[in-house]
Amino acid sequence: MHIVLVEPEIPHNTGAIGRLALATGSTLHLVKPLGFSLDEKSVRRAGLDYWKDVDLHLWENFDELLAAHPTARTFLLSTKAEKSAWEVQFQDHDFLVFGPETRGLPEHWLDHRAIRIPMKEGSTRSLNLATSVAIVLYEAQRQIASLA
Repeated sequence: MHIVLVEPEIPHNTGAIGRLALATGSTLHLVKPLGFSLDEKSVRRAGLDYWKDVDLHLWENFDELLAAHPTARTFLLSTKAEKSAWEVQFQDHDFLVFGPETRGLPEHWLDHRAIRIPMKEGSTRSLNLATSVAIVLYEAQRQIASLA
């Protein structure tokens, strides 16, 4: 699987998602601008001793990522999506795209690829980014494993 973080803002979320990517054999894509530094000193200070093992790709913008993967199946995660993630039949190598923590993906991006994590009506505005990635990533992994 491919995890795409568009303009991530919180380094600890990205660190936790990097650990998820490593644990699942997924690729982590970060789309600039980032709200933090990825230099060695910053990564070490954040305690990300596993960061060097993460399959990490850095992109200048989302269009650059899409151009590099023209046939990729992409799913755009948003609380504003109509379709539930439980309605999707995930495939190996799908791209799960998540927006910045404070604002999510731009609404004009949301089309037939937009999916949401089901939540109880009126319970909360959204989930933590790392939690959201884990929920959808492991559902995709579960589906793919059941097909193998």
